[in-house]
Amino acid sequence: MPANYERSNAGKTPPIVSLLAGGIAGSIECAATYPFEFAKTRVQLRHEASSNPSNPSNPLNPQSRNPFRVISTVARNEGPSALYRGLSPMVVGSFGKDAVRFLTFDYIKTSFADPDTGSLSPLRNLLAGMTSGVFASATAVTPTERIKTALIDDARHAKKFRSAPHAIQLIYRETGFLGLYRGFVGTTLKQASATAFRMGTYNTLKDFEAQHDISQQGVLVQFANGSVAGVTTTLATQPFDTIKTRSQSKEGVSTVEAVKGIWNDGGIRAFWRGTTMRLGRTIFAGGILFTSYEQVAKLLNPMFGATR
Repeated sequence: MPANYERSNAGKTPPIVSLLAGGIAGSIECAATYPFEFAKTRVQLRHEASSNPSNPSNPLNPQSRNPFRVISTVARNEGPSALYRGLSPMVVGSFGKDAVRFLTFDYIKTSFADPDTGSLSPLRNLLAGMTSGVFASATAVTPTERIKTALIDDARHAKKFRSAPHAIQLIYRETGFLGLYRGFVGTTLKQASATAFRMGTYNTLKDFEAQHDISQQGVLVQFANGSVAGVTTTLATQPFDTIKTRSQSKEGVSTVEAVKGIWNDGGIRAFWRGTTMRLGRTIFAGGILFTSYEQVAKLLNPMFGATR
């Protein structure tokens, strides 16, 4: 975990610090970059609501892949507040997701790290991230992503969901508890792979810097490390994100149906639909997430008797 690189002269990060710092950082990252997430989700969903599919300026059209163009068009046609539809469940989910991810990763990393250097091999970094991603998906990510995606999709149609709580109520009434976990397989695949690459890449960079006496305390270095991790994650895991989004649309479909639908929409390239928009978000998101984590943990560690 980011708090444990200088293990030889610093104490372990208390679990409560990993939990709180991870949750706070996740919420900050989510709120700051949500319009890009909104635009990406719009592109990945089916576009039968588009009144003019040939119009590339239509925010519902899959050809509109410029995130700034989609954001500006939605803001102009639907109002700026439309860009934040589904934000509340995402902020809650991001707090839980990143709290679990950082806490789990920190525990696994501490358990398997080299006792002298405090570092892990790149493979073990990836495996630690994958495990924490599975925990995050099962405990927080799947239901909150389901509500967010359903709200965004519903805005293109009948608009039967008045709010996130109302969406939860209707989905539960119509499909039961498991309806909130629609897309669990796709979400878990995405979270396991994304967390493996994001946390693995970030911590591999940190280990490299520690071994070569490169300062890791500067905000710019932390932001750059996080951004590189974000780009790597996006390019490696985009198909899982597309499958997850399709599974969690307003109506909800199975993972197999989602895969078939995406393939029918555009073949293998359709699985990378929304990559540009996701990159627009993850370049900033990775930097914001890890920089926020480092800074919050720096504030919290002295309160719980730990040093960095």
